[in-house]
Order: sequence, then structure tokens, then C-alpha cells
Amino acid sequence: MTKIDEITRENWILGAFPEWGTWLNEEIDNTVVEPGTFAMWWLGVVGCWFKTENDTNIAIDLWFGNGKRTQQVANMKPYHQMRNMMGVKKLQPNLRAYPIVYDPFAVTKCDAVLSTHYHNDHIDPFFAKAVLDNCGPDVPFIGPLESVKKWIGWGVPEDRCQIVKPGDVIKIKDTTIHVLDSYDRTCLVTTEVGEDLDGVCPTNMDDKAVNYLFEFPAGNVYHSGDSHYSIRYREIGKKFDIDIAFGSYGENPPGCQDKMSSVDMLRMAEATGCKVVIPLHYDVWSNFKADPKEIRYLYEYKKDALQYKFHPYIWDVGGKYVWPLDKDKNEFHYRRGFEDCFEEEPNVPFKSIL
Repeated sequence: MTKIDEITRENWILGAFPEWGTWLNEEIDNTVVEPGTFAMWWLGVVGCWFKTENDTNIAIDLWFGNGKRTQQVANMKPYHQMRNMMGVKKLQPNLRAYPIVYDPFAVTKCDAVLSTHYHNDHIDPFFAKAVLDNCGPDVPFIGPLESVKKWIGWGVPEDRCQIVKPGDVIKIKDTTIHVLDSYDRTCLVTTEVGEDLDGVCPTNMDDKAVNYLFEFPAGNVYHSGDSHYSIRYREIGKKFDIDIAFGSYGENPPGCQDKMSSVDMLRMAEATGCKVVIPLHYDVWSNFKADPKEIRYLYEYKKDALQYKFHPYIWDVGGKYVWPLDKDKNEFHYRRGFEDCFEEEPNVPFKSIL
């Protein structure tokens, strides 16, 4: 029994966080992926864990940090991307809205760590530390130049890091990864302190951000990072057979263009020719909170006229999705439990009590 005089803020934090403990770590570790399938879990923001039938484990864009935690700071840092984009100064009220569902320090196996770009919510020092400590000595850290610079700055050995740019192809055990162009225009207005963008044509997107096409033995996933909508999605769809496409979705505040809208998500899906489109990122920032069912409503309105050959899937953070077993599902729900009800006699006063 807890004793009041033994309670401290520190043991509260250690006892309560991360809120899911190692539950999801154990689920991923214990999942046996059947031949002809692959499994994936959404870990928040656009962070995902992929696991193949040959036990290849790939982590992309995992992040275990938080947003704003105090109102004592009035303004954004100079040259923050949102400050550059909109000419704003007041602190952005982006609190982390969803819990951290995975314990990075309990990772046991990982074959590659990937980052689409170097924004703080797409690359993580805690996970980097845990992979270096807990996993094999040859696990690569793969990303564009700016992501690699961040890893090295944290202390990841340079020989463990691999800089990639569009056109590169990487092989991780049974998985082929195509490095593709990013359309994350917010990255283009992300600068160093003192860097003036006025009148400058940016040419360094490939150093800042990339997208990935994963070819697993059982199917293909297009991970678009934080890309905005681009007409080039059609080019990607003509080059690759895409089963699942991820898009960064959210409700942009007035004056801001950082996430794709519901219209953009449907256009992206149609252009890429994917079979299932899954919105991500809407979970994390309180000021970009959006309802993904809006995508579903718009899809129902337009699907017959435009003869859509895809459908949206509404996921939840911490949820598991298995391709192709789940390909016809429209929405995720957490396991409800109580599967063993009435296998023992209930301990109630009489049968009709409930």
C-alpha cells in the first residue's frame, strides 16, 4: 500500500510514465508475423514500427519528447520555422496531445533507424541512445544530411550513420527502401539563426528531408514524412505499386500551411494509386487537432463520382495493422478484452444482478 510520506514527484513520474509502460514493446517483440504479411504499429506523430515475416524490424521517425510545457515563455525562438513562415512571434501553443505509448529504453531489437527529416518530432535522442545500448553493433541510422548531423551531434558514431538522398536504394535484410523526394515545404523555411531567406531560392531540400518507399516481401508502403500535397505524387504512383500511403494530416490554424487537409489526403491517395491511405500526425499537436473522420465523410461524398479505387483507414496511436489481413478494414479499435468471460463462475449475489 502506498504511504503518503513516501511519495515524491520523482516516483510519481517513474511510476506513471510512459503511460503504457512496456506493453507495446512486448506486443511488438512477441508478434510472430505470418508468411505473406507484414505488421506495423503507429507510435505517434508519423513514427511507425514495421515488422516483416522474416523478423526484420524497422523504426522510422520515432519521437519520445513533448511540446510546450510552460506559459512562462512569451515568444518563439528567432528563426523558428513557424516564425519564418508566418511572421509570428507569440509562442505556439503546441502541447503534446497523445501519450507516449512505447518505452524507448526497453527496445530489444531493431534492424534500422530511419528519419525523414530533422525536425524535433521526427528524430529522437532517447531512442538513439537505447538502440546503441540494447541492439546490435551494426544497426544503421539512415536519413538526410541534416538528420545525420543531428545524430552525430548527439553522439551516435559517424560510422553508424548513413546519409541518403532521393534516388538511393537501401537493403535492410528482406526489405528494399527507395529514397524519394520530400515535399515538406515547411523544411524549406527552417533556418539557422541569422539565416535570411528573403529572395533566396532554396536548393537544399534533399539535405533536409526525404520520403521513403518500403518494399516488404508482402507489400509496399509509401511514407511521406511531413510532405505537403504535391502533383509529383502522381509520378510516384506511376513508378511504384503502392499498397499503403501515409500522409501528414492536420487542421492548419489560419495563416499556416503545415499539414495536408482532408482534400489533400484524398488527392494524394488518388495520385499515388494506393489501395489504403492512412492519415498520421493529427494526433500530437493540440493546436493542429483534427478529426480524421472528415476524410471518411469527404471520401463517401466523392468516391462514386471519381471512382476511387482506394479507401481511407482511421488508425489510433499504439494500434497494430497487418497487411493484407486488415486491408478491407476502415477503422481501428483497441482490443476490448474479456475474451474469457464466464469461463469461471462469476462472484455475484445472484445471476440476474446484471
